[in-house]
Amino acid sequence: MILAAILTSAIPLTTQASAGAHVTVTVRDLRSERGQVLACLTTQPKAFPDCSHDPLSHKLKVPAAHVVELDFGAVPQGNYAISLVHDENGNGKMDTRLMLPREGYGFSRNAPVRMGPPKFASAAFDVGGTAEHLDIRMRYML
Repeated sequence: MILAAILTSAIPLTTQASAGAHVTVTVRDLRSERGQVLACLTTQPKAFPDCSHDPLSHKLKVPAAHVVELDFGAVPQGNYAISLVHDENGNGKMDTRLMLPREGYGFSRNAPVRMGPPKFASAAFDVGGTAEHLDIRMRYML
């Protein structure tokens, strides 16, 4: 009886954990294979684009290559945005000069950059019950 109660109570947790979808990204147009790509996936508009104020954000750090594949795994359903940095010198942050990025950057939906990073809404995409694959182009100002 106790075992049946435990197994019955575990079923909703398993169903709830599987809700959502697998999110992958192909990053293109890196200008070099030096350093690493820093990636951040968030549902919080106030935490975009650096995810520093979202403890539930998904962050990845992968070696730079001609083409980079990112795998965020399965994420719950929701509205997400991704930001990327090509950290060429490997110091773990976006370097700037005169307030302009010295390293590459990219955003989901290849959201345009005008006088600063795009708003969350410009980069946002929905994750439902099917896998999501995005193609993000890395851009450079300097």
